[in-house]
Amino acid sequence: MELVLLTALGVGGATLVGALIGFCFKKMSHTMSDMILSFAAGVMLCAAVFGLVLPAIERGGDFSVWIVIAGVFSGALVLNLLDKTVPHLHRLSGLDYEAHANGSQQAGKVLLFVMAIAIHNLPEGLAAGVGFGTGNTGEALTIAGGIALQNIPEGMVIIAPMIAAGISKRRTLVIAAITGVVEVVGTFLGYFAVSVSNAILPFALAFAGGTMLYVVSDEMIPETHAHGSERGATYALLFGFCFMLIMDFYLG
Repeated sequence: MELVLLTALGVGGATLVGALIGFCFKKMSHTMSDMILSFAAGVMLCAAVFGLVLPAIERGGDFSVWIVIAGVFSGALVLNLLDKTVPHLHRLSGLDYEAHANGSQQAGKVLLFVMAIAIHNLPEGLAAGVGFGTGNTGEALTIAGGIALQNIPEGMVIIAPMIAAGISKRRTLVIAAITGVVEVVGTFLGYFAVSVSNAILPFALAFAGGTMLYVVSDEMIPETHAHGSERGATYALLFGFCFMLIMDFYLG
């Protein structure tokens, strides 16, 4: 339980670490943002497949493939519904905004974008927590590590638009921390869900994998290929995937 607590704090704290780094790079270019997000996308892609989907198939019994398919699509559909009410990741860089005379209006929009990050953090935390249900601590830590790596650039890109909207640095840091707390909550929800009944573990693993695959395909890859850095972004994704593959091989 102590390890789960530390992992939850680490996963959630990664967003805060990214926010602190973001203060140093308030004018981060699209190219830099795309490369960082692509690397994180590769990490998440590998973690979803090797840390969640494949273990779900191994533990699903005679109907494992169908259970996993149902779980993956359920996870994707949940995020699809959320995406109908929250904005997309590409707006979080703050580079697509023009200055508004009405600062409160701009701040309201920015806070809506930050809420989108917070909402997406919940299923990511769930994925980290569910990973511990496999009984393979190394595998669970690898999944959590991949999610934490993805949270750092997220924390970085939410800082600039909040500062530009006139939100104070102290309040900006508090808001970024809250988005990390959401992930901590998700981690515990995932952990306790599979602790109560291992029967739901294959579906829960696949569900968490589906949410991660959805985020990578619907949010991260389109964003990183939208500003003329497609080739670099592709290689960054491959580096991220291979990095996570090495981590999974030696720590899993």
